[in-house]
Amino acid sequence: MTDPRVSVIADRLKEVRRVVAVSSGKGGVGKSLVASTLALTLAKKGCVAGLFDLDFTSPSTHMILGAAGQRPTEEKGVVPPVVHGLRYMSVVYYSGDLAAPLRGVDVSNALIELLCITRWGKLDWLVLDMPPGIGDATLDLLRLVPSLEFLIVTTPSLLAFETVRKLAGMLRQLGRPVVGVVENMKMRPSSWVQDQVRMLGLKYLGEIPYDPDVEESVGDVDKLMRTVFARKVGELALRF
Repeated sequence: MTDPRVSVIADRLKEVRRVVAVSSGKGGVGKSLVASTLALTLAKKGCVAGLFDLDFTSPSTHMILGAAGQRPTEEKGVVPPVVHGLRYMSVVYYSGDLAAPLRGVDVSNALIELLCITRWGKLDWLVLDMPPGIGDATLDLLRLVPSLEFLIVTTPSLLAFETVRKLAGMLRQLGRPVVGVVENMKMRPSSWVQDQVRMLGLKYLGEIPYDPDVEESVGDVDKLMRTVFARKVGELALRF
């Protein structure tokens, strides 16, 4: 039996021009910071942008944005609050400070419900902060959002890139578009990741150097947007 919520999701997203899932093969590569800063950058460039934190394992974009006190409102669904010029929605609005120990069908149900109830309206960009890895949420989004594009974040680590290889392979088999790969937290000159990305037939969007100022900017968007990290993300945003 078809879940009636699936058709509602298509209606919720019909006025969104591009949906980009910021993904990673594993955690700890700076995916949430890239997603948050990318969305902020797009908004500052005059785009109508939204940020949707779907990281059920450990949502953190609300901390990056300093979004405490902001809440969605209910009006024929849920209307995301505007935070620093972004329409912002997060699973944390429902899980609070508690862990969300979901598995299997529960992950799918929670994801479908969030996509179904959230009213984005007209957007140029909707940036999704994805859970790390290739799990239920990623597989469900591939099914539920046919227009989904992927931006993959890695670090120079051999271990991190091996998981990227697997994710990229799956997306290629499914015929899903990858706008490119970002190499984050780079600390020394090397073309290894760039070469590997090109061998996979993907676009290397560029590198972001390790920036110690980023940690001190968590919760302070003005400070975050003055970092080298944010400047580099802004440059990368022009390439897709």
